Amino acid sequence: MRDPDILSPETVALLQELQSQLTFQEDTIASLNDALAAQQRELLVLRRQVELLKQQQDEHTAALSELPGGAAPAERPPHY
Repeated sequence: MRDPDILSPETVALLQELQSQLTFQEDTIASLNDALAAQQRELLVLRRQVELLKQQQDEHTAALSELPGGAAPAERPPHY
């Protein structure tokens, strides 16, 4: 009769393969998490830059409309 505490070589090999796959998956998840965090930081920086550009554009538009004879940039010239 076989001792239930002793694993067959096939079972040991299967467990080792599963452990190897688990380690690979954990490493992959950590790598993807790092990449996602870096992209999130970059996205926040880009959003802030877009907001600053919008603010500058609004300031320039306001300054242009205050000039004598200055038309708002949104107005189309008569030849359109």
